[in-house]
Amino acid sequence: MMKSWWKKFLVWRVRHIRHQQFILILSVVVGILSGIAAITIKNTTHYIQDWLQGSIINSYYSYLYFLYPVVGILLVVLFLHYVLKLHVGHGIPGALYAISRRNGLIKAHNMFSSIITSALTVGFGGSAGLEGPSVATGSAIGSNLGHVMHLNYKSRILMIGCAAAGTMSAIFNAPIAAIVFAVEVLMLDLTLSSIVPLLISSASASIFSRLLVGGETVFAVNVSQGFELNESIFFILLGVICGLISIYVTRTYHRVSDFFKRFENPFKRWVLAGLGLGLLIFLMPPLYGEGYETINALLAGKPLSILEGTIWEEYGHHIPVILALIFGLVLFKIVATSLTFAAGGIGGIFAPTLFMGSALGFVFAFTMNWLTPFQIELGKYALIGMAGLMAGVLHAPLTAIFLIAELTGGYGLFVPLMITASIAFITSRFLQPHSIYNKQLGERGDLLTHHTDNNVLTLLQLSKLIERNFLTIGPQQTLGDLVEIVAKSKRNIFPVLDEDQHLLGIVTLDDIRSVMFDQDLYGKVTVRELMHAPLGIVDQDESMTRVMQKFRTTGAWNLAVTRDGKYDGFISKSRLFSAYRSKLQEFSQD
Repeated sequence: MMKSWWKKFLVWRVRHIRHQQFILILSVVVGILSGIAAITIKNTTHYIQDWLQGSIINSYYSYLYFLYPVVGILLVVLFLHYVLKLHVGHGIPGALYAISRRNGLIKAHNMFSSIITSALTVGFGGSAGLEGPSVATGSAIGSNLGHVMHLNYKSRILMIGCAAAGTMSAIFNAPIAAIVFAVEVLMLDLTLSSIVPLLISSASASIFSRLLVGGETVFAVNVSQGFELNESIFFILLGVICGLISIYVTRTYHRVSDFFKRFENPFKRWVLAGLGLGLLIFLMPPLYGEGYETINALLAGKPLSILEGTIWEEYGHHIPVILALIFGLVLFKIVATSLTFAAGGIGGIFAPTLFMGSALGFVFAFTMNWLTPFQIELGKYALIGMAGLMAGVLHAPLTAIFLIAELTGGYGLFVPLMITASIAFITSRFLQPHSIYNKQLGERGDLLTHHTDNNVLTLLQLSKLIERNFLTIGPQQTLGDLVEIVAKSKRNIFPVLDEDQHLLGIVTLDDIRSVMFDQDLYGKVTVRELMHAPLGIVDQDESMTRVMQKFRTTGAWNLAVTRDGKYDGFISKSRLFSAYRSKLQEFSQD
């Protein structure tokens, strides 16, 4: 009954509502729903934090600050292992993979699983952010809404982009930066047909979040100085430092992740990484949770408030100690975040990047004031540092510039932000081609970019292009056996396989044309004497970009395909080009 009613609705929609009009309607719905998801995650997490910190403990000296993150992550591991029994990603990388490899389809459980797991992780003190899980939840809503509405691939991707824009708009009350984020980080093509839905979704989420929680921003920003020409050298220097620290952040994150992947048992990972995380947070309490309180303290130029109630409070009057401790937050925040994820927690990297950027900018300004005759504003450089590290770590300089500009309520810092963010991005990109979000996807060739040709190749799947209607033969068989097979075959290539289905070589019709009618040779010549190596072999796990490169370098019309070292079939240039053209039409249609 329900399916019949839904089919009637879809037919009615196609007949009475034009596609572009329907997309605009859906962009409002996606914006509101993604905004609700973001607010739900934030409020649930903060409720847990307030309950744990306000009602139970009041001092950082308590051993519970060591225990809380470990307990929270254990709850997540148990939920995933025994209740959900499905994989939950950390947000933005999952959305990128869905866009490039899953036709924009995200599993329905992501509409609620990220809310539960991230709230438990961060609410109990896991050193991660909530922006990634919020984007994951919103993206799942957009993807599944597009799926049930029978939208095509490009429209589903647009719904994911609208959800990402809506989520970021609701969190930061920065609707313009949210749109830039969707385009820059999710690699959406910016056309007239896509920009309007993004605008509507971002605005809808911003308005709805203001109605629910008011117009408060997550950061208390009060910058009295804007662009000062004589500070240009500081902006440049900070950009270089942010770029170099970005490399450290990305490499540390992936090295810690790779180290713990060797432990297949999730509970073993939880014990090892969880204990390391608990110890780190106990020694450096500002690493607890998202860290937005620490960011606001640095923006206000009050570093001593960060040390209150900690074991480091008595050293607050020593400037070198203060600088060392805050710079330690830069170095160890990414370690704490990586351990959070390695232990089994769910969260995002966006907030930790802002945390590290604010600390780095503050330390830079504090050091300049201490060692040079210049007196520069601490809060301003904490903001610029946030933009610089965001540009370097996330490879999103435009998002960094517009987000900080909107948070400050004006464009007084626009030039400093442009200088620092662009230099940080260039420095980081030169040494690290891929951002922290897409490093693994990029190395596997699973990442969409703004390069249409690469995108189309990425969307193609080698497994769907393999042709397997080739008759095979063994190396010990004779020319006569081969001629019998040729008579039955519609192809002119004959793979030669051993008993374990390993590809030893190939024989083509051209190879035997001169002898195939000489019956005296039928029992004397073996296939091993006739075969030769194929011009090229590709593994089924190779990217389509790599396959295309092999076609170009070998000049072959057909390439043999293997899977786990065994013969699987051939891929032909003609079939690849046909699939490429079909996908290009789908990808480019408005």
